[in-house]
Amino acid sequence: MSIEVSQIVLNNGLTFLAIATGVVVLVVAGFLVKLLLELSTLTKNLNETSIMLNTELKPTLKELNETIHSVNSLVQSTDESVGNVKVGIENAITKTKAFSESLFGGFIKGFMTVYSIFKRK
Repeated sequence: MSIEVSQIVLNNGLTFLAIATGVVVLVVAGFLVKLLLELSTLTKNLNETSIMLNTELKPTLKELNETIHSVNSLVQSTDESVGNVKVGIENAITKTKAFSESLFGGFIKGFMTVYSIFKRK
């Protein structure tokens, strides 16, 4: 009788194990189906968002590109103007320096001439 009882207990244990395994497999399958459905919804939303961004941002990016070109042109013309002013100031300083050197040289020559005249007397 002991063998029959252990056989019944073993059959009950195996039956419980089979049912528990089936329940776990069904729960995991349910979560996988839910995950796939949510991923599908996510991809649809991402697609709609990318289409919306593409249609709304394209004109904005075009305007931004035009603005950047305008600012770039303004900066280049300003750079050229600053370069021209710099060259003009350098030329003016060079001419002023040459004039002041000749004026100072002439002043010293004149002073030495006057000094030599007064020294003779």
